[in-house]
Amino acid sequence: MRQDDVKTTVQQQFGRHAESYVTSATHAKGEDLPLLVEWLKPRGDWVVLDVATGGGHVAKTLAPHCRFVVATDLTAPMLEAAANAHREAGLTNLVYVQADAEQLPFLSESFDAVCCRIAAHHFPDPDAFVREASRVLRPGGMFLLIDNVVPDEPELAEIVNRVEKLRDISHVRCLSVAEWRELLQKYGLLERKDRLRQKRFLFSEWVARTSSSKEQEEAVERCLLDAPQAMKAYWNLDVRDGRVQSHQIDEWMVLCQKGGK
Repeated sequence: MRQDDVKTTVQQQFGRHAESYVTSATHAKGEDLPLLVEWLKPRGDWVVLDVATGGGHVAKTLAPHCRFVVATDLTAPMLEAAANAHREAGLTNLVYVQADAEQLPFLSESFDAVCCRIAAHHFPDPDAFVREASRVLRPGGMFLLIDNVVPDEPELAEIVNRVEKLRDISHVRCLSVAEWRELLQKYGLLERKDRLRQKRFLFSEWVARTSSSKEQEEAVERCLLDAPQAMKAYWNLDVRDGRVQSHQIDEWMVLCQKGGK
């Protein structure tokens, strides 16, 4: 699929489910949100960029600690849903820009920090995204990435991405930690801190969030149940009476600093 077609699919998928990402407990109440503040230690004069803001949870978390936050997303309905949630929360120091993460419409060295949370697996060109994030950061600025990652084993990684794509047509590819580290180093983003954690999901809620039919949900469940034993162990599947109850995936959180200061 061409990159333009992928991005159109992303816009259509997230446009349909915009409100659910604002209210999703997985996105709105993740334990990584408090860590954003703890790790970044934002200052009151900072200008922060939140790439692919989705439901606006990163922007909402950081806005009270910064001068202002620029929230971007490829999908206009997502930005509108996030902006509405921010207004209801009484936040006023945010601006919203519809933008492609791989072609950010900002001058170089414009931001004190750039964040992207649980979104990069939808980007067709992660290399371009990291290049752009580094470009718009000021020297010494902070880059914080959170995303689902796959195992280093190619066979297991391929199965994870196949299941994610079956569940969500806007999914492109989760990278491994090693792949992300190669990109970060390539664009002068020096790793300062990281954390790998396992996130557990109730299967029914996880699969329903992006599905368009019961047939799609059943196909995803069948993939999990029919997976090789090594894959089932990686997911730590909880299966009862032949039905998947829950599973887990890996999430990587990394804080980097742009060289040059």
